[in-house]
Amino acid sequence: MNDQQHIPHSGERLSTEAKLRLLLDITQKISRSLDLDEVLNLVMDTLGSLLPYDAAGIYLIEHTENGDPYVFKSKVIRGYDISFELIEPRLKLGEGFLGRVAQSGKPIISADVSQDPRYFAARKPTKSEMVAPIITNDRVIGAFDLESDHLSAYDEDDLAILQLLTSQVAIIIEKVELTQHALEKKRMEAQLEIARAVQLELLPDHDPEFVNFDISAYIFPTEEVSGDYYDWVKIFDDQIGIVVADAVGKGIPAALLMSFLRACLRSGIQIGYAPHIALTNVNNLLWDSVEDHQFITAIYGILDGTNRTFVFSNAGHNPPILIKPDGEFRFVEYGDTPLGMFYDTHYHQHFIRMEQGQVLVIYTDGITEAANEHDEEYGQERFAKRVLECIHMPAKEMIDHIRKGVADFTTRKFLDDDGTLFIVKAL
Repeated sequence: MNDQQHIPHSGERLSTEAKLRLLLDITQKISRSLDLDEVLNLVMDTLGSLLPYDAAGIYLIEHTENGDPYVFKSKVIRGYDISFELIEPRLKLGEGFLGRVAQSGKPIISADVSQDPRYFAARKPTKSEMVAPIITNDRVIGAFDLESDHLSAYDEDDLAILQLLTSQVAIIIEKVELTQHALEKKRMEAQLEIARAVQLELLPDHDPEFVNFDISAYIFPTEEVSGDYYDWVKIFDDQIGIVVADAVGKGIPAALLMSFLRACLRSGIQIGYAPHIALTNVNNLLWDSVEDHQFITAIYGILDGTNRTFVFSNAGHNPPILIKPDGEFRFVEYGDTPLGMFYDTHYHQHFIRMEQGQVLVIYTDGITEAANEHDEEYGQERFAKRVLECIHMPAKEMIDHIRKGVADFTTRKFLDDDGTLFIVKAL
């Protein structure tokens, strides 16, 4: 006895039992693959053994961002001439059999398409047609379409078989999508690790030891990499350059912007540019090099330990807090346009004399905009009060005190956006 599976020729009808056996075989084969094109081609190649057809197609709904109203994309088609394969039907939801099935989620059997007003003529020889939706999570994601050159080619039993097959295909599509999402998540996590490594590599590995001053800086960690950055560079024994910056966006693009800023500013420091000249040059380089929606806010200044002065420029950054030993404070509100927004922007230079006991706190908006569970922001007033509580502590302990205050307010381990503190205390 020959055990080989019998594959019927076109037009031959199988018994219900044979159809179910073949359906099981198809299901087992397609379940082994995570290649969607391979799965759909395998289904189409064996579909004719289950349900004879003269033309057939598997169509998936595509949601485009450009507002294209035509939602169907043929994934696999058989039996159409080359012009159809190149052009394919342009159907909206509700148009033709496909559009109606996609809209309603209900199948259609048409015994005579010439008498059916819902029919969209895509193939002249077609006389009857059957369309079944592909549904996953109560959402129509596509449709199977079978066409025959004979009248009344399909009945309810055929539809039951087709619906069993579409349910299996829906499961495979969902599995493929979940796998792709998992791979994309892994790829994004890998990118975030790279971005975090880039960000940490840019930061100084220790606080500066500087005559007449106690200085400490820190970036509050977030679950995602954002664009906060700080740096200090020794210019002379009694002068250091200080920068605190925040790039718009997150991830690798923000980390690369910070890398760009660091290289530009360090080059300007070596040449000896004043802060306002250095920021003008960085601004023009950014404007030439980055996309329109990318920019950086930054404070860059030179701290002179002998003269106890801080000369700086502010490119759209949060105003730093200047605090006197008696607790009187003010936000230093001088500022110009963020870097990279407009070409040839002019930046002003400002001067602060750091008297004995004064404290200067430069920060980023990740701290003041940190929100609690009620979407209430930490804010400048609460931030200033927390700073005042610890002005007599060493700079490093001040950072710990402020960080704890923000953490207690948000009741979360991580901020939504990186927060940076750079504290300068005149001893």
